Amino acid sequence: MAEATQQASIDVARIRDDFPILSRKVYGKPLVYLDNAATSQKPRQVISALTEYYEGYNANVHRGVHALSMESTERFEQARKKVADFIKADTAESIIWTRNTTEGINLVAKTWAQEHIKAGDEIVLTMMEHHSNLVPWQKVAQDTGAVLRFLPLADDGTLDLDDVDSIINPRTKLLAMVHTSNSLGTINPVKELAARARAVGAGVLIDGAQGVPHMPVDVNDLDCDFLAFSGHKMLGPTGIGVLYVKRDVLEKMEPFLRGGEMVLEVWYDRASWNELPMRFEAGTPNIADAIGLGAAIDYLEAIGMDNVREHEMRLTARALNGLQEIEELDLFGPRDVNKRGDIVLIHSSEVHPHDMGTFLDREGIAIRTGHHCNMPLMRLLGVPATVRASFYLYNTEEEIDVLLDALKRALRYFAP
Repeated sequence: MAEATQQASIDVARIRDDFPILSRKVYGKPLVYLDNAATSQKPRQVISALTEYYEGYNANVHRGVHALSMESTERFEQARKKVADFIKADTAESIIWTRNTTEGINLVAKTWAQEHIKAGDEIVLTMMEHHSNLVPWQKVAQDTGAVLRFLPLADDGTLDLDDVDSIINPRTKLLAMVHTSNSLGTINPVKELAARARAVGAGVLIDGAQGVPHMPVDVNDLDCDFLAFSGHKMLGPTGIGVLYVKRDVLEKMEPFLRGGEMVLEVWYDRASWNELPMRFEAGTPNIADAIGLGAAIDYLEAIGMDNVREHEMRLTARALNGLQEIEELDLFGPRDVNKRGDIVLIHSSEVHPHDMGTFLDREGIAIRTGHHCNMPLMRLLGVPATVRASFYLYNTEEEIDVLLDALKRALRYFAP
């Protein structure tokens, strides 16, 4: 049975008061929001930060000499520094604003990868990658003649590393892998695998979309070249993401987008590039949402990421223990909560996931159904789609029990 290592130490009732949407009802039932892997809810502090920007100092950033522009620039760059500190980056100049994790990974694929990967080189991925960390590398392989290789899965949903030394080898030029699987919930040994990649001279990219919002992350400890994640999965607004790039790597990369803001000087026949990180942020950036992400980081820092992780382990253990008692459900991913994040993935051969999701929705429970942008993984698991519940710091043990009870009633309702 799954067990949490220790009791959570956060005041969930107080936290829930900060989230206006959690007080609403759906079909007359209290909202039980368990779709956090898709997007998280936003506390009043983040919503207020957005309102304050637009009502108080809305102006474009950088180069403006008037008061509003200078205030906007200061808050915008403060948010960048908060992100850097949050992931323990050495400098804020290593933080590039993007729209989301997907854009960050594509930026690396269109710049660093095109410059460093050639025919016969190998790119190592895992068999649990989100499409966003698979499809861009398929394109790189097609364009360059490189070869994609995959770390396979063990029966328990963790990585099978028996042949890791042959898969990560001197031909490997990049290891690109997910920190926490958005389907299986598996937390991968990214630090250990990054060290193996380093030993053969390969670069390392980590998809942190499901990792950074839920546990402490230290990019120096991981020794990764790139880390991409999204603000909307960690209490921040949609439309703002982060790409961390190790400073010495970033200095040698060519800009992805070109135009305003990213230039230093322009002539009719040539141009030179701005200082880091602005040379990678062409055009007017997403100012308000970057500031909103800064507010989200303030909120998470005040609670403590160790406390967030402990609370989610407790919720996940309760969910896993309850789900294992429901014989009609297939449960995927590690059973040990020390090896998995806040995600549980289930399937019933008797009830289609979409029918299950609709039943739960009528009970006020928000979950996710489908392939979760993991089509190859679903084929590997032998299922067309699954039901996914995912938890965050504002969820309660009582909500886990509501989910378990609703799943049992759904199975009885749809029973042949």
